[in-house]
Amino acid sequence: MGKENLLLLADAYKYSHHKLYYPGTTQVYSYLESRGGKFPGTVFYGLQYFLKEYLAGQAFTQADLDEAKEFMPEVFGRDDVFDASKFQYILDKHNGYLPVRIKAVPEGTEVPVSNVLMTIENTDPNCYWLTNFLETLLMQIWYPCTVATISKEVKKVVTQYYQETASEAAKAGIDFVLNDFGFRGVSSVESAGLGGSAHLTNFLGSDNIAASVFVKRYYQAEKVYGASIPATEHSICTLLGKAGELDIFKHVVNTFPTGIIACVSDSYDIFKACAEYWGEELKAQLLARDGVLVIRPDSGDPAMTLLKIFEILFDKFGYSLNEKGYKVLPPQVRVIQGDGVNYDAIKHIYTQLKAAQISAENLVFGMGGALLQKLDRDTQKFALKCSYAKMNGEDVIVQKSPREMDANGNITGSFKKSKGGRLKLIQEKNSFRTVQEHECPELEDELVTVFENGKIVREQTFEEIRMRSALILSI
Repeated sequence: MGKENLLLLADAYKYSHHKLYYPGTTQVYSYLESRGGKFPGTVFYGLQYFLKEYLAGQAFTQADLDEAKEFMPEVFGRDDVFDASKFQYILDKHNGYLPVRIKAVPEGTEVPVSNVLMTIENTDPNCYWLTNFLETLLMQIWYPCTVATISKEVKKVVTQYYQETASEAAKAGIDFVLNDFGFRGVSSVESAGLGGSAHLTNFLGSDNIAASVFVKRYYQAEKVYGASIPATEHSICTLLGKAGELDIFKHVVNTFPTGIIACVSDSYDIFKACAEYWGEELKAQLLARDGVLVIRPDSGDPAMTLLKIFEILFDKFGYSLNEKGYKVLPPQVRVIQGDGVNYDAIKHIYTQLKAAQISAENLVFGMGGALLQKLDRDTQKFALKCSYAKMNGEDVIVQKSPREMDANGNITGSFKKSKGGRLKLIQEKNSFRTVQEHECPELEDELVTVFENGKIVREQTFEEIRMRSALILSI
């Protein structure tokens, strides 16, 4: 499939807006914000992909316009909505380079909700309608931002429990605690790459190859991000039936006599597998092995199952107490939980482990649907709204402030109230605040121009985005 036709990448109703903006309009300025949601802060990530893939350079051609000329009248059943001359003007005057300016907070930055993250405005007064025509496409940035936010919030939880229960030496492995298992569970390859790369801004563990390819292609990554290990699945472990499970386990260990390997062990009886197969039959081989076996349960209540598994493994393999007084398996044995994992489940599992004096360093996680698919635009309540315009040479502050009725029949204000004016994001006391563009002249605007008149004017590397995401600001 070739490059998408940008002229067909907007909500249908937007094709009428060039006629519906009030006469005299010459500029429209809009902003993106996360209005609230599950988490108090939002990580901004993914804009550079949309710029490179859809907007940079000649965004559309005469052939694209000709296709739209035929297509759009059929959408509306009338020929007075789509005005090809508006796009023809951009082709003739700007060679298809979009006359807009986009400013954004640097990618990887965590910003408290209800702050401006990005602004967009037209740079040609004849293209006032173009600003919000691009909303449909650019709004999709909610997806990588939300994945990056969920991933980072999990990392905060992991870091907290490592600080409370794990040895200092174990903290070096935090980047590999949460692994992306989500490729098969997303709606498209594009989602896998975009969402999976957002996860890689915080962690390095991933089975999502599309994500690793993505960061090299769109973010100039100097190396492959997204590390993985050899691992089994049930099709391997059930080939010889219940009676042959031990033979399969032996084959797995013998095939990779060194290094880290993972083996799903719940095909029949996870507790028997841990107690008899791993804990007795293969115990000596595992303890003598230069590497780590990661045992994977894949069914049952995650917290209760893990508590029982660790009870068995501690009994069979023994344990040591780290400097914080928590139990740690021998370094040759660890556990991965990849079933039923989400942000809340991880917090619950850690709470249960801590109560049982089990160190967080014994366990890693795999997360699929809850990382890349069980989220939507309202998880962090993303919106892109016009806040300023110019009409007949006059500046106009644009703002909505709805009144709404709550479940008890009371009329109240709404969280959907938008900001007005040209906006600026400033940093104060290690946090962020949105002000008017002319306010706080002594403080620089954290929004930087990344795209202007069809050209990307500031590229960001994945390395700098990861470093920026590691900075946990006070929110």
